Amino acid sequence: MIKQSLLTFTLAASPAFADPATVENVNVTKNGSGYTFNVTVLHTDTGWDDYVDIWRIKDLSGAVLGERNLAHPHVEEQPFTRSLSGVKIPAGVDSVVIEAHDTVNGWSSNAKLVKLP
Repeated sequence: MIKQSLLTFTLAASPAFADPATVENVNVTKNGSGYTFNVTVLHTDTGWDDYVDIWRIKDLSGAVLGERNLAHPHVEEQPFTRSLSGVKIPAGVDSVVIEAHDTVNGWSSNAKLVKLP
C-alpha cells in the first residue's frame, strides 16, 4: 500500500504531467524590410520552476528566424502577448511556424502555422 501511494504521488508530481505551452494567436505586420510578430501564449505558469521562457519563429524547413526571450513568469497574466520587431524573413518564405518553450516541457508541439502578409 505504501509503495502504491508513493508511486501515485510521484506520478502526480511528475513534470511530464505539466501542461505544455500553447501559441493561441499570432498577429504579423510588415514594417519596411522586417516583420513585427505579436504572439499570444497560454500556459499555466506557476512561478520560476514552470513558466514560458521563450517563443520562436521558424521557417518550414526548421531554420530559426527570430526568438523572443521572456524574462519572468506570467502567473497572473494568462494568456499573455509579447512582441518581436525587426524580424528578417528570407525571400520566398511565405509561411512560418511559431513555437513556445516552457521550463518543464521544453518546446511544445502546440505551435501555430502563420501565413505572412
